[in-house]
Amino acid sequence: MKKLTTLFLFLAVTNIVNAQDSTNFIKKIIKKTFSSQGDTTRKGSFFILPAFSYAQETGAEFGIAAAYNFYLDKENLESRTSNISLISTLTTKKQKKINLNADLWSKNNDYHILLELRARDWPFNFYGIGNDTWISQEDYLEQTLYRVKADIEKRIAKKIYIGINTSYDHYKFQDVIEDGIFSTDNSILGKSGGQYATIGLSALFDSRDITTYTNKGIYSRIKFAYAPHLFEETDFTGSLFEADVRGFHPIHKKIIASGQLIYRGTYGENLPFYTLRDLGGDMTMRGYYLGRYKDKNYIASQAELRYRFHPRFGIVGFAGAGTTFSDEHKARWTPSYGSGLRYFFSIEHSSSIRFDYAFGEQRTGEKRQSGFYLSLSETF
Repeated sequence: MKKLTTLFLFLAVTNIVNAQDSTNFIKKIIKKTFSSQGDTTRKGSFFILPAFSYAQETGAEFGIAAAYNFYLDKENLESRTSNISLISTLTTKKQKKINLNADLWSKNNDYHILLELRARDWPFNFYGIGNDTWISQEDYLEQTLYRVKADIEKRIAKKIYIGINTSYDHYKFQDVIEDGIFSTDNSILGKSGGQYATIGLSALFDSRDITTYTNKGIYSRIKFAYAPHLFEETDFTGSLFEADVRGFHPIHKKIIASGQLIYRGTYGENLPFYTLRDLGGDMTMRGYYLGRYKDKNYIASQAELRYRFHPRFGIVGFAGAGTTFSDEHKARWTPSYGSGLRYFFSIEHSSSIRFDYAFGEQRTGEKRQSGFYLSLSETF
């Protein structure tokens, strides 16, 4: 009986200790989550977020989104935050995607390097070309994409960089819906897919104080890339151009006014549809499905009012307008507006998770376009 009592006493003490450990662990997590004190050791920060969603075309989707923020030069207090982000998911219908991005700043910020690796076997909705397409035209396509991109920029003055870029894209498509707009519109080129490689130049003016959550400064970048004839006659040969201008101004020690103007264009003859520019997504023109409107040119502007009321938390209100256009389809400006919440998982690096809900236009006979976005890092 003594042994049995001792056993019960041991189990009770063990349970109390485990309960205390669990309580202490939970308290540590809560304290870490809401702490207003940043890490002054300049060490890296890592954050991982589980991903789950459900859609009729994919079934249940499972995966992770992760970000690692760090300094390549810890000794230099002016060294900018470098980051690596990963998004990887798969579905119950055996679809999968993985996207790895890196934004790196070398010692003394002498070099700025952008890298992207992407592979996806993932469906998407196609609505036709131009900005006057309708939900009723929605066509379901299967897509396979492989992408490699690299941009390397060298500082030539205090705030000025010039650089080179290269990329390779490979696409395959399969139309799932018979007699949809994708198969019946003979003006759409590149229906089976294709590939192209580019080489180009870029220039950057960057006076931002912080790259992850900017309080003040200007970011202005232009990028040109040329795709020579390297593959089949039906593959893309032409050029790509992008211009991205951003401004940030503090109107209070906790409130930032920010704005962005962005243009993307594709040039050449007989352009495959997969090289055209998409309106929508989680970065610009939030509230629209990415590719809801698609054409040779895309221009958009957006403004945000950011209020960081706590070192760990902030709120954002935003509004913008954008359009796709070409010689065949004139510009038709559409609105975007909404609000969001920010949680800063790293105070040292001002690295955030954003929760945004955005609205777009409501066309006659259709529901208002809208979307919820859960993403790592700011839009701009």
